[in-house]
Amino acid sequence: MLILLVLSGLIAFIGCAALLRAGQESSRKYWQLRVPQRFHIGHVPRLGGAAMLLACIAGWFWMAISEPVFGITNSIPFKLEQALTWIVVAVIGVAAGIIEDMTHQLQARWRLVTTTLAGLLAVLVFDLSVPRLDLPYIDTYWQALPWLGMGLALLAVAGLPHSINIIDGYNGLAALLAIITCGAIGYVALRVGARDLAGIMVILAAATGGFLFWNFPRGLIFAGDGGAYLWGIVIAIATVQLVQRHPDVSPWFPVLLLIYPIWETIFSIWRKLTQGRSPGMADGLHFHHLVFRRVVRGFFHDDEKRRMLMRNNRTSPYLWAFTILSVTPAMLFYRSTPWLIGFILLFVVTYLWAYWSIIRFRMQRWVPRR
Repeated sequence: MLILLVLSGLIAFIGCAALLRAGQESSRKYWQLRVPQRFHIGHVPRLGGAAMLLACIAGWFWMAISEPVFGITNSIPFKLEQALTWIVVAVIGVAAGIIEDMTHQLQARWRLVTTTLAGLLAVLVFDLSVPRLDLPYIDTYWQALPWLGMGLALLAVAGLPHSINIIDGYNGLAALLAIITCGAIGYVALRVGARDLAGIMVILAAATGGFLFWNFPRGLIFAGDGGAYLWGIVIAIATVQLVQRHPDVSPWFPVLLLIYPIWETIFSIWRKLTQGRSPGMADGLHFHHLVFRRVVRGFFHDDEKRRMLMRNNRTSPYLWAFTILSVTPAMLFYRSTPWLIGFILLFVVTYLWAYWSIIRFRMQRWVPRR
């Protein structure tokens, strides 16, 4: 798997470097727009997702080669048909995000349509389904109605890309979350013998690492909607397949693993509906926005652009620590549904307490002022 790591990371690294100049024009158009979720200054291209997609395509093709290349033999069971299927599903789901990153004119409902189409295709070609919930009595009805499992799989593949897109607001935040998540899925996949899924996670993590070099801390390029959709689609398909193939893996493992973006989405929809606004309308009241505004407050430079960049970079580690609090127990208790559900509830309570504390200016007293 080392060759997959090097190959995918290098292609993403070179691709992002090439797109730094090519994406300047589209970034100028974006800078002219007034959007509440933007917290940076300057013309920064949002085409990191295109470079990561190219790296993943190359990695999937390499993994499908059974003959030795440069004296290296691939030992991962992965066929060319599988590689082509992954590529088609990923391109369909990511294409709309890349178009939005270049034009900034594609409405959210059309992006949701494309990810839904990608989810439908994934359910059909991969035969995706969540076969059980590991809950007494409910599983009896669940297994008697197989369309419920297929519907939940579709919801995961179509919805997770948008959940990750919601939290993708600061340099390195969503990228490192994706790397951590891929590492956790790869670890569990190797434990249960799913080497192909582990290889797919290695490819995605390496591609994200090549992008992350340019994104954090300098913020020279952003993943954009395309990058968030790539992370969401690949991770969702991999986790559903992991649960579907291996009964030892609890169906609540991916829920706890990705509880931060999932709960952020659910809470944001509820918050906007209670305020009489459309859930699809962007705003600056997500958890990471509040951390940026009210927790990360120390400045070291007088220049406005440098101040915002420093504040942007210092926001992500708070959320990384928040993510690790859910990823760690997910890896430790991936077989145990009761433990996983317990930690999910604990995360929700912790999130609500932290959100309420920041809104009420109670958490800021712990952060030293400058």
